[in-house]
Amino acid sequence: MMTQQSKTSTTHIECMNLQLVIGNRVLYNDINLSLSPGQVWAVLGLNGAGKTTLLHTLAGIHPAGAGQIRINDKLIEDWTRIELAQQVGLLLQTQQDPFPGKVIEHVLIGRHPHLSAMQWESEQDIQLAQQALTQVGLNGFENRSLQTLSGGEYQRMLIAMVLVQQPQCFLLDEPVNHLDWQHQHQILNRLVSLAKAQSNSILMALHDVNLAARYCSHCIMLFDNGQIEMGKTDELLDHDRLEQLYHTPISAIDGPHGQIFIPQ
Repeated sequence: MMTQQSKTSTTHIECMNLQLVIGNRVLYNDINLSLSPGQVWAVLGLNGAGKTTLLHTLAGIHPAGAGQIRINDKLIEDWTRIELAQQVGLLLQTQQDPFPGKVIEHVLIGRHPHLSAMQWESEQDIQLAQQALTQVGLNGFENRSLQTLSGGEYQRMLIAMVLVQQPQCFLLDEPVNHLDWQHQHQILNRLVSLAKAQSNSILMALHDVNLAARYCSHCIMLFDNGQIEMGKTDELLDHDRLEQLYHTPISAIDGPHGQIFIPQ
């Protein structure tokens, strides 16, 4: 468990009448969403439905067509980039570093929002980075070159970088992409434990409905007709909605952690 962040998170993200746009195309209108401390949200939908656009808009790197985003009752445009990075951590879906470097150097980028200009990372920052690598199963990878990592190892390194950033809200775009079953569950268990222990909030785009059902307290379903449904996962995820969302026949069977959804 990382120890530098000693106080309980109180970050609250709220969007009101938000319009998601790509170019001149309006994807969704009037999104009203509240991310509260301790909640773990999944974003579900077809490829191209707008999952990434929603995450990028909430992170302040993609403009909304209309509406407001507030973090702790302060408009997102009124935060400086450094202040915002202390509150919100974004994991991009695709992120390749073209420059050679060591794993530990890349993970330490996550500490930059907490450092002043021209300040070097401290021994404590390095220890936090090492802890984060251990938490994602990359203990001993500190001095490995980025170019020697497999796709799954690189993805876990990126998650370590976001963990060491210690944001109070995590916006994660397909965090378990490229990961095998063992590491999918290891990472998601870690994230859920973090949310519970430090009252972080998490919003993550997922393709696996069963991972959303098992690990997420709430979910947002982005339908390709502009419809949005959101609420508690155990109340929202059902056979009929998922067939409408993914346009494919789906069977539901009882499993050890609730229903398991299987495309036919």
